[in-house]
Amino acid sequence: MLRKIRSILWKDVFLFVVGGDIYIIMEICYRGYSHWSMFALGGVCFLGLGYINRFFSWDTPLVLQMLIGMLLITTLELITGMIVNVCFGWGVWDYSQKPFNLFGQICLSSSVGWYFLSAVGIILDDYLRWWIFGEEQPHYCLFRKKAIVSG
Repeated sequence: MLRKIRSILWKDVFLFVVGGDIYIIMEICYRGYSHWSMFALGGVCFLGLGYINRFFSWDTPLVLQMLIGMLLITTLELITGMIVNVCFGWGVWDYSQKPFNLFGQICLSSSVGWYFLSAVGIILDDYLRWWIFGEEQPHYCLFRKKAIVSG
């Protein structure tokens, strides 16, 4: 039992670090800078994307997984933004000048971007779990229950 818990924790820590690193790199490429809190947010988002296939079946269409991922990331960004920007006043980001924003912490254009980036995160997590941890080989359906991608 303890060995299984340790294995799960090791996977989650590894994937958290991968997700945090990717998020920081994306921000630096897009904005030219980042903040340490974005490492934590990226790690949690990546773990969340990875758990979509654990809570739903592999037969869940990828477009639906992407929608779930978008909603997850947007929600986590709102919560993080309310903490780091509104409560702590760190000014990590401000979307108040963008149309369709909520409290300047999330906006529609970013959510649309997260929709498409969710596919990358979902697939990357699944393949890392397969290659490194020997979990089930990834397979997806785009809209219906017909496999479209197989390793």
